[in-house]
Amino acid sequence: MTRPYGTLTRNSTVTRLNHWLTAGCFVLLMLSGLSMFDPLLFWLSSLFGGGESARAVHPWIGVVLLISYAGLIIQFWRDNLWTKDDTAWTMAIDKVLENKEEGVPEVARFNAGQKFVFWSMALLVPVLFFTGLVIWEYYFGTYTSIPTQRAALLIHSLAAIAAIIIWIVHVYAAIWVRGSMRAMTQGWVTPGWAWRHHRKWFRSLATTGSTGPRPNATPRK
Repeated sequence: MTRPYGTLTRNSTVTRLNHWLTAGCFVLLMLSGLSMFDPLLFWLSSLFGGGESARAVHPWIGVVLLISYAGLIIQFWRDNLWTKDDTAWTMAIDKVLENKEEGVPEVARFNAGQKFVFWSMALLVPVLFFTGLVIWEYYFGTYTSIPTQRAALLIHSLAAIAAIIIWIVHVYAAIWVRGSMRAMTQGWVTPGWAWRHHRKWFRSLATTGSTGPRPNATPRK
């Protein structure tokens, strides 16, 4: 698929596939997990062929999620290191929410909110994985005591709730900031989008000469 003339590469094909694999695993884990969380939500297990199937597939999807998110960490941990600009951006969050970003410190590839999501999930995904191993009765049930399993289940549930809340905020922000979804579905953004939302990143592209038209691009009408 061709893209408009003069646009900028925001996410490579590998990055987008990695992101959507992670997102898909998270949604499946959320649905299957909620089906086991409360009897009122048990109907969600029908999406997986029933309660036994949901219980059986849930931990395996968790394994895939851990590996997939590790791929995102390898790609982006440097871009998500916290800086003093992120602190200043956070202090001006009211202006960001009011779409008055002219008075907000310039942002690099990711803003403070995106970094918060990244590192929160980098913490929560391993917590969910390792507590999930403790309560994965089929393989590990005989290696841990009932009190240990109960404690792990409580931590697992609390971490899952936190992850779901962060995921909701992440999705809302992606939809709210026009052009962000396209960056993850098609991989490109306009120079105007980059200048408004990630000006320091845009400047770095200009410095390296990476802002020019692509050979396969078509002029915007």
